[in-house]
Amino acid sequence: MSDIIEEKIKNYRTAPFDARFPNTNQTRNCFQNYLDFHRCNKALSDKGQDVAPCDWYQRVYKSLCPLSWVAKWDDQIEAGSFPGKI
Repeated sequence: MSDIIEEKIKNYRTAPFDARFPNTNQTRNCFQNYLDFHRCNKALSDKGQDVAPCDWYQRVYKSLCPLSWVAKWDDQIEAGSFPGKI
């Protein structure tokens, strides 16, 4: 299973189609993948497992989200004022 994930990450070019977000505006897709990345990291870290599968979400949100949004969200997480539930 891990080999399949590693292969997908290796061949990653851009965010694939996600049926949850069929519209042209990909803002919600960006934010959801950002949340999923941090939730995945938290869940796997708490269990003491490898967080490599979470890299997929990070690659997707980095290809969709403007860098200024990501920087702002990272700052908000550090300050404890992030609006999303991680």
